[in-house]
Amino acid sequence: MPKLVRITTVPVSLMVLLKGQMKFMNENGFEVTMISSPGEEVPKLLEQEKCAHIPVMLTRKITPFQDLKSLIQLTRILKKIKPDIVHTHTPKAGLIGMWAAKFAGVPIRLHTIAGLPWVESTGMMRKVLIFVEKLTAFASNAIFPNSFVQKKFMESLKIANGKMKVLGKGSSNGINTDHFTKNNTIEQASLLLKKQANLSSSGWVWIFVGRIVKDKGIAELLDAFIELNKHFPEDQLWLVGAPEPDLDPLEEKHQTMLNNHPQIKCWGFQQDIRPYLAAAKVLTFPSYREGFPNVPLQAGSMGCMLLLSDINGCNEIVEHGIDGKLVPTKNTQALLNAMMETRSNPDETNIFAKKIQQKIIDNYNQNTLWQIMLKEYETRLKNV
Repeated sequence: MPKLVRITTVPVSLMVLLKGQMKFMNENGFEVTMISSPGEEVPKLLEQEKCAHIPVMLTRKITPFQDLKSLIQLTRILKKIKPDIVHTHTPKAGLIGMWAAKFAGVPIRLHTIAGLPWVESTGMMRKVLIFVEKLTAFASNAIFPNSFVQKKFMESLKIANGKMKVLGKGSSNGINTDHFTKNNTIEQASLLLKKQANLSSSGWVWIFVGRIVKDKGIAELLDAFIELNKHFPEDQLWLVGAPEPDLDPLEEKHQTMLNNHPQIKCWGFQQDIRPYLAAAKVLTFPSYREGFPNVPLQAGSMGCMLLLSDINGCNEIVEHGIDGKLVPTKNTQALLNAMMETRSNPDETNIFAKKIQQKIIDNYNQNTLWQIMLKEYETRLKNV
């Protein structure tokens, strides 16, 4: 069996963003090993994917001494495993993983780019992070941007020229449309959540799923919802995800809104987000940067209308005014206007929801993407 190593910075990325991929590859002829930092999610990850996991400390910040230590450790591990393919995700895992694989003599080195954190950086930091991206690409055989717009953007910066390829229609993992669909069990769970939140029968749930941090547009979303709620006091904003106070904390005034506003509900990280999406009318996703985000695919498959930022990835999922709405980033007024317009036109909202649901089913089926990735692996193995 050919050996495949999949590396991410933290285990939750393997467990959530790439859910099912490792198990699929293991069932289709590969001996799969997962590598990430240690974490409390690892036992669940092992149960979910049925593959081995090796912990290697990888930080999400710039930590030169720890990074060098991780590079040495990971190189030794790869020399011992002798994989045929190393496939990395997330920025730090890509940098350390691609160079460790190169030093260990791994013949096939692949990196998927699902987002570019440095897009929001400026000055010298931006230059450093772009250089790091180029270093990752230099050590790889192929780079898989998970959207066509992202590929074009990276080409404009001369990152990984000649090495880039988008798999399928984009996305890192596609969407299991059979899983992300409403059924009686999910509907009953969503009703219990609405009851727990004291949602009135005429109220809408506006939902956000993801990290509760500034670069996801949470500040603008909170400010816009506070104004919307003055006109539609029965509506609620549900936030499903965990904060990251060490990396990207919210300002105190927005933290106060989260803690004190009666119509803003913080549910924390949830392993199964389907009941929350089933309860929602609109996914509001005002992120500053993405690759090809999974959350809009999941929400759209569950029947939510999509109100997204007009950024890479998001604007490949939604065509503005046809099957959803797009708004500029960091613009509270534009977001509020779109939310007010959406709330005032429920028939149009329902039409958009149905259109995007069918589009996702037709174009982003998970099993199709996995088959494309499997074929990519097999083709590269034949050409080594």
